[in-house]
Amino acid sequence: MADWGKIARRSFLIGSAAMAGGVAFGVWQYRRELPNPLRPGEGEVTLNPWIIIDQQGVTLVAARAEMGQGVYTTLPALVAEELDVAWDQIRVIHGPAAQAYYNAGLMSHALPSTDYDRTAWQEMMVEAMSVIPKMIGLQVTGGSTSTLDAYDRLRMAGATARETLKQAASVRLGLTTSSLLTRDGRVIAPDGIELSYQDLAEEAAAIDPPRRVDLRPASQWKYLGRSMPRLDMVAKATGTASFATDIRLPGMRFATVRMTPRLGGAMLSYDAGAAEAMPGVDRVIDLGTGIAVVANTTWAAMQAAEAVEISWGPAPYPETSDTMLDIIRAALDGPADSSLRDDGDVDNAADPTDRVIEAEYTVPWLAHATMEPMSAAAHHMGDRLEVWAGSQAPGFAERAAAEAVGLDPAQVTCHVTFMGGGFGRRGETDFVVLAARIAQAMQGTPVQVTWSREEDMRHDFYRPAAVARMRGVLRAGFAQSLDGRVAAPSVTRQSMLRMTGTAPPGPDKGHVEGMFNQPYAIPNYRVTGHLADLDVPIGFWRSVGNSFNGFFMESFMDEMAHAAGRDPLAFRLDLAEREHAPSAGVLRAVAEMSAWAAPRPEGTGKGVAMTHSFHTPVAVVVEVADRGGAIALTRAWIACDVGTALDPAIIEAQMVGGLVYGLSAAMMEEISFAGGEVQQGNYTDYDALRISQMPQVEVRLLETSGHIGGVGEPSTPPAAPALGNAIYDLRGERIRDLPFNRRMRFVV
Repeated sequence: MADWGKIARRSFLIGSAAMAGGVAFGVWQYRRELPNPLRPGEGEVTLNPWIIIDQQGVTLVAARAEMGQGVYTTLPALVAEELDVAWDQIRVIHGPAAQAYYNAGLMSHALPSTDYDRTAWQEMMVEAMSVIPKMIGLQVTGGSTSTLDAYDRLRMAGATARETLKQAASVRLGLTTSSLLTRDGRVIAPDGIELSYQDLAEEAAAIDPPRRVDLRPASQWKYLGRSMPRLDMVAKATGTASFATDIRLPGMRFATVRMTPRLGGAMLSYDAGAAEAMPGVDRVIDLGTGIAVVANTTWAAMQAAEAVEISWGPAPYPETSDTMLDIIRAALDGPADSSLRDDGDVDNAADPTDRVIEAEYTVPWLAHATMEPMSAAAHHMGDRLEVWAGSQAPGFAERAAAEAVGLDPAQVTCHVTFMGGGFGRRGETDFVVLAARIAQAMQGTPVQVTWSREEDMRHDFYRPAAVARMRGVLRAGFAQSLDGRVAAPSVTRQSMLRMTGTAPPGPDKGHVEGMFNQPYAIPNYRVTGHLADLDVPIGFWRSVGNSFNGFFMESFMDEMAHAAGRDPLAFRLDLAEREHAPSAGVLRAVAEMSAWAAPRPEGTGKGVAMTHSFHTPVAVVVEVADRGGAIALTRAWIACDVGTALDPAIIEAQMVGGLVYGLSAAMMEEISFAGGEVQQGNYTDYDALRISQMPQVEVRLLETSGHIGGVGEPSTPPAAPALGNAIYDLRGERIRDLPFNRRMRFVV
């Protein structure tokens, strides 16, 4: 486990002092009730920031963005479970950007310690740190924290509203509150009289809600713990769901952008004559580092944008991917940014009779490649700005847009739409800022801004390329020592600098997550993080540092197992059983599901990997088969321990989706640079797993952990190493550099 005594003392003291000051300064702010941002219309009543009651029924507010992960279903279910409303009567909307919708769950990742063995003191520190997102209104969808953050808060919101409605009924009927029941949106008296929530809402809104209410035990749940119908399903299936590209306002014009392909470089000059003469084009706007074209259709704008002749300046980073990788690799020989795990004595762990193995691994830059390219609609009306965007951070979007057009944040409103994929990309504000600037130039005219696929892919905030060097010591078939060094640019520091204007001090935990915090009882276990200085724009990508460290760690665990002459799954299980029972449990489960111990049929191979991330251990087994020299992915098995499975179907879908995302990256995805420009521009050269390549997948949910675990990201990290280990089992060839299709051919 992590040794707090070995964390850099200066960074720990700075963090502790800042935390103590923050808690002391913020006690009243933290404990006080936050203002309800909902402004009810005529005939509507709000009892708290999550519940609106009108004559049509109950609307529940989801404060996290829906991008396919199911929060529009699970978060309302948390409220509905305690509020006692009928599922088929529930409506759901996304709430406004507001302090009340802060995400305290993000602080669960903040401590520089492992997540699976926290002490009571560390848990207290996490709780204390939740003052930070509350005070600054950190409303972000990310980090697989939506249900973790909402689990108690939203159930309490529903329970408090329920009891307030009962109080209103007790006053009207002259009965005690304890004699009343609730069911399907009604308060029921002992004599059978029923009062609807709509009928009681106005009176309830005038009552001071109770400060303490009891939450229902799981044995009484009606919705939670079951697979509920998705509340966004009908709209998406019928095409009536509203994404940013669906927004239509009176007099709306349509725009696109064309920005410097040398990211961070300058636009030296441009000639828009040919574009401005094209039919339907209104104007070409100078954005400084690129141009925007406004026209009567999106297609006309995109055609005209390509017709603009532009001269671009150089990029502020090396011109080729190979040169960048050399810089990252060189960082491994420089000073360490972090040493968050340094158990035992790695430098003196080996005896002369021990076996020592070493390996180096690399992964490339990766794009988010969301199915819906970046888009936003905006309407600038002089003293106010309205934006419609699929944003994972609407508060940050409002502030960034306000600054860009010279308004106060209070003058900007971001309406959050559905989004066709996020994966961290829509936590950025660049696409909202550009829409705001274009709308300002077209003041009074609403504009819908849609990026082309090529602009989207070539102007991403990428998952960084990374390099790791691993050294292991084996004694009597057991891992005696593991020494891992990982180098990459810092996602956390670059992203937080953009979002908040400051980079967090101290060691970068996100840089080494997925390697330093794995639940293996290796007596001598050290991981150091090394930061490379490159100006390529990078950002949070599904599972962040776990995405590359999972590949490094679990590929090397497999190499150690084979070098020790051990079964790879049994090798891991021995180590996990001594360290963390839920992690050992998912390994046992996936072994049973996949019939791991059974003889392999001729021409097939199986690989296993296990990663603990986002408070959830996930074990994956992938089976591959030789098909005339090409590799086919035939079957995959996933076992995860989520603590409490709030909606099994949604969790299963997320586990499969995360696996597909990880397999796609492992097999074929790569962003490369030449002449300072990104070479990939569409799915023709940045492919993803096809339906014909999809393995048959089985998922098993375990619930032995003592806490809610995240589900949106933790199945991505073990996907690549499980596939690589399966290829080794089939072919005997160890591939240490992604993507695999550089060396292997896959069935299409």
